[in-house]
Amino acid sequence: MPGDDLFSGAAEERLKARAPLAARMRPASLDDVVGQTHLVGPGAPLRALIESDRLTSVILWGPPGTGKTTLASVVATATAKSFVPLSAVTAGVKDVREVVEGARRLLGEQGRGTILFLDEVHRFSRSQQDALLPSVEDGLLVLIGATTENPFFEVNSPLLSRSTLFRLEPLTTRELTEVVNRALAREGASAEDEAVDALVAVADGDARAVLTTLDVALALAGGRPVTRGDVEQVRHSRLHHYGEDDHYDVISAFIKSIRGSDPDAGLYWLARMLESGEDARFIARRLVILASEDVGEADPLALVVADAAARAVEFVGLPEAQLNLAQAVVHLASAPKSNRVTLALGRAQEDVRHGPRGDVPPHLRDGHYKGATTLGHGVGYRYPHDFPDAHVAQEHLPSELARRRYYEPSDRGHEAVIARRLAIWRGEEGPDEDREQVRPERSSPGE
Repeated sequence: MPGDDLFSGAAEERLKARAPLAARMRPASLDDVVGQTHLVGPGAPLRALIESDRLTSVILWGPPGTGKTTLASVVATATAKSFVPLSAVTAGVKDVREVVEGARRLLGEQGRGTILFLDEVHRFSRSQQDALLPSVEDGLLVLIGATTENPFFEVNSPLLSRSTLFRLEPLTTRELTEVVNRALAREGASAEDEAVDALVAVADGDARAVLTTLDVALALAGGRPVTRGDVEQVRHSRLHHYGEDDHYDVISAFIKSIRGSDPDAGLYWLARMLESGEDARFIARRLVILASEDVGEADPLALVVADAAARAVEFVGLPEAQLNLAQAVVHLASAPKSNRVTLALGRAQEDVRHGPRGDVPPHLRDGHYKGATTLGHGVGYRYPHDFPDAHVAQEHLPSELARRRYYEPSDRGHEAVIARRLAIWRGEEGPDEDREQVRPERSSPGE
């Protein structure tokens, strides 16, 4: 009915007026898009596809607030095809099948194609993504998938191979400043330069975040120019978050900073993970691993400190246990480093898996049970505590691996003490040229 259309139109206009600032500022054309010039600048590939209405299936991958939904909305206004938006959070296989059926009817009846915009495509299960494959493969649907997560982890390989991947980058400081200034002009408002700088600094390249913060700051200002104090008030309630891809990158930076003996960087990445809601137990487990993998016997106390921090996480909990984690980070980062334990285990495992599998030497076998001695078990074993310094030379490896050496202490930290002790026990004045050195090809240990 005409009346229904009138009321629907009025309701839509009122909703637009009440929408958040980020929604009100959404660009209507490519010329209004700020950032992503490598994709939508003059002569850029995505711009050419959109303007010629020749877009094929694409995956838009980037952090929050970089323009994935914005680009999809621009496509909706620029294409002659039917544009169907779905959110993977709420949609299921039934919804996908309905879109496919609608696309088939539209193509048969009107000769028009269909573009399916699937926001947060990574939230679709493997089976749900598989349901899209036939329609994407035969061209019935043009898929625009948007994701904040690494698509190589979260999107089915067949679906990814049938799509062009476009990576969106966080907005630069200059681009975010432009977004803020445009929003202020649209709202007929103003802000101090320091306030704009603070808005940009808190956004982490996220245009939606900067506009959301500005929206609240404008309400706090109540018509006067927005001040840095207004922005700071909003910042106190800011929630840090990162996606799964960032999870792997940040923990990698964390481990590499500590391994690189940089306590300041280690503390920064720790703080970033804690502020983002990372599981403190996960952080503690990585510290316990690092204590043996990268510090080892160069500082035997490192494992004790890391283990104590892990126990504190369970016993004390956050937020107090973050101090225990911080102490462990500083201790591990400032400790002398050695990966000789890691390398030694790798060498031993290489022999176990691919080397000769020798029997236990007779003198090391269990000689406690009746008849063991008649078999020669335990015969010739020398009890170390019967000798000076509780040490006596005897072979403990299978005969096929006799005089193999896996652990080679470094000259760093406590390992220098171990190296001297082992040299004395082995009767070495220097490197023992006669002892076979087992040096499989070294590879970087895992993070």
